[in-house]
Amino acid sequence: MSNGVLVAGIGNIFLGDDGFGPEVVRRMAHLPETGARVVDYGIRGMHLAYDLLGPWDGLVLIDAVPNRGRPGRVVVMEAAPAEGPANLDAHAMNPEAVFASLRALGGALPPTIVVGCEVESVDEGIGLSAPVSAAIDEAADAVRDVVADLSARQEV
Repeated sequence: MSNGVLVAGIGNIFLGDDGFGPEVVRRMAHLPETGARVVDYGIRGMHLAYDLLGPWDGLVLIDAVPNRGRPGRVVVMEAAPAEGPANLDAHAMNPEAVFASLRALGGALPPTIVVGCEVESVDEGIGLSAPVSAAIDEAADAVRDVVADLSARQEV
């Protein structure tokens, strides 16, 4: 039996816009209409890797992404984890470290989609910049759409 879709907010709330993932999760609270499990993992990469050992239909990572000239722009992309050896770091929360930890634990990554937001600043400090904060609702809508898509794939 599958656990459905796991929605994981990741990022460090003490580094400005890097707290995007946890803030989206905080505002979403739950997705009762889809049955997805929504969790703020913050910087707890090993916790996420262990949770991924269960049978999941899909994973949605909500994260800050590098600034490519449009702070606050929401992007949706499929995660393509590198195959082979990766730097295993039990204290890191970047997706590659989580994926490497999961592989080291004998797990397999479910279909994974990243809902990201281009940052303005990841300097020390609590709180999102204005453009990233303004993107929260758009990102939450994107997460709902992705969860619906991942769930529909399993029904086929």
